[in-house]
Amino acid sequence: MARGLFITGTDTEVGKTYVAALLAAELAAAGCRVGVYKPAASGCTVAPGDGTLPPGTLVSDDAVAVWEAAGRPGELDRVCPQRFAAPLAPHLAARAEGKPFDAELLRTGLDYWTAQSDFVLVEGAGGLLCPLGAGELMADLAADCGFPLLIVARNALGTINHTLLTVEAAERRRLPVAGIILNTPVSRPNDPSVAGNPEEIRVHCSHPILGEVSHGGPLPESVRRWVRDMTSG
Repeated sequence: MARGLFITGTDTEVGKTYVAALLAAELAAAGCRVGVYKPAASGCTVAPGDGTLPPGTLVSDDAVAVWEAAGRPGELDRVCPQRFAAPLAPHLAARAEGKPFDAELLRTGLDYWTAQSDFVLVEGAGGLLCPLGAGELMADLAADCGFPLLIVARNALGTINHTLLTVEAAERRRLPVAGIILNTPVSRPNDPSVAGNPEEIRVHCSHPILGEVSHGGPLPESVRRWVRDMTSG
């Protein structure tokens, strides 16, 4: 059975997709057959009609970015099978557009990737407690996917609280946490909290900080070693 990670964030727009794309490229370079899956996405745009999807089809730019980084495995339409235009939580976007939201497909859509991949990266929407309708949260989907969590946190003022809350939510649900990656946004290069955030998180958290990424930069060597260890284990 394919191994994998469920990539979640401490918030929306923290760099989940950027980190997922870096990991996908690293795994592919290590010789892995990489599967990439984003169960649902909102804020999608219309496909440009370049042949990857039929013209007029909604496309998730995040899904395309990770798919491209992984070397275009499988069918793009399978990367993110539920796509909505409204910039809302996926089930709310579906409701706003009068479309169905398929909770079963969130889970069964993963089967396509586990059947043909050595390692699967699943990218959740929003944070771990993002609602998915009918009393469900993203954490419930993560549990059903069965992969350890990789938490991506924005390395900026406030991230200590956000990260510890996400870790606590995972631990309360007995979700395994592989580690944390801190992503420093380009919009906050002079944030004085950046230097102290990693150590403060380590003091209060038993899960490892795998590395720190500057948004737009490469994976740090510590994360690259971690990826190599995963693929060789």
